[in-house]
Amino acid sequence: MCFAFKAKKAVKEQALVNSYRCRQQDTFWRRRIVKMATSICRTLVPLHRLSSCVSKGAEAITLRETRCALPMVVPIRTKKRYFVPPSAQTQTMSQTEQEARARAAGIVPRQQYMERSINISCTAGVFDPYIPPEGDARLSSLSKEGIKQRTEQIKQSAASQLAIRKIKDYDPDFNTKDFAGRAQEIFIEAHHALTNFNKVKLHSLVTERCYPEMVRGSRYKTLRWRFIESLEPPRVVHTRCPDMVSKGNLYAQVTVRMHSRQTLAIYDRFGRLMLGNEDEPRDVLEYLVIERHLINPYGMWRLHGKIVPAWAPPKDSIIKTLMIPGPTLKPEQEFEDLHYEIPKPKAVQWHK
Repeated sequence: MCFAFKAKKAVKEQALVNSYRCRQQDTFWRRRIVKMATSICRTLVPLHRLSSCVSKGAEAITLRETRCALPMVVPIRTKKRYFVPPSAQTQTMSQTEQEARARAAGIVPRQQYMERSINISCTAGVFDPYIPPEGDARLSSLSKEGIKQRTEQIKQSAASQLAIRKIKDYDPDFNTKDFAGRAQEIFIEAHHALTNFNKVKLHSLVTERCYPEMVRGSRYKTLRWRFIESLEPPRVVHTRCPDMVSKGNLYAQVTVRMHSRQTLAIYDRFGRLMLGNEDEPRDVLEYLVIERHLINPYGMWRLHGKIVPAWAPPKDSIIKTLMIPGPTLKPEQEFEDLHYEIPKPKAVQWHK
């Protein structure tokens, strides 16, 4: 009997709690509905007054009839806007003024970082570039300039021998005599891939730094390049073994002197000659830089750049094809029948 009495008491208490909660929820929603009704009434009262003033002498129109007869827009506030579009004044403000205004409003502007992607498979340039001696080191050793050239060559050869020892630690088969011929083959294969626009093969023969320099300006153009012969056997003149990013991340850069005979012709997209001549071979003296990532077991020797000496002759200018405006022809006329003479430019007096 005691247990049944306690159970009945607990059931009654739970029923009282549930009824109390239901009353609270009802009062809450009633208050919300009253607030919404008051806000809508505040909006509709001016409209009702306006309509009553317009219809003077007519019968009073009830609020329900006005709402049904006249279309209206009732502004109801939704959730808070966390993004406010910028005003028109901010378009004419400078960056510093906008930042100062944001700080005054309590908004911390995001810091902008100047990020630049790097590629660790090759270096960003040529470390300690080789300086070709003027006249290709053919000065007499008895002259003052000749003695300077010999002393500079001795200093560079000492640093090159130390770099060759480092390279042999990672590549035991490295030899300067055999490497010069391999560098010439890489140079020829890379230029053949460039003329045939074989990008996949070109990426395997040149570094990521050299690729944009070789491809730049070759779009919509036709290249005709041919290697005829080697006037002198190629030889290694400079070797460096720098590290990048961290100590021990070694790269090998070998400078090879190559004296050969080549032909080059560049045509524009209309087939007009811009530079060079296919039937005119020229003697070319070049200093090529070949690079390899030593600590990478799958690294390969690739063309990295070219060293142009300061005493080198200037390059030939590009041949430009221009159109001279001619006379306007009628449909029945021919240009040859007019015997039109091209006007010569007027003489201009130049003053200093």
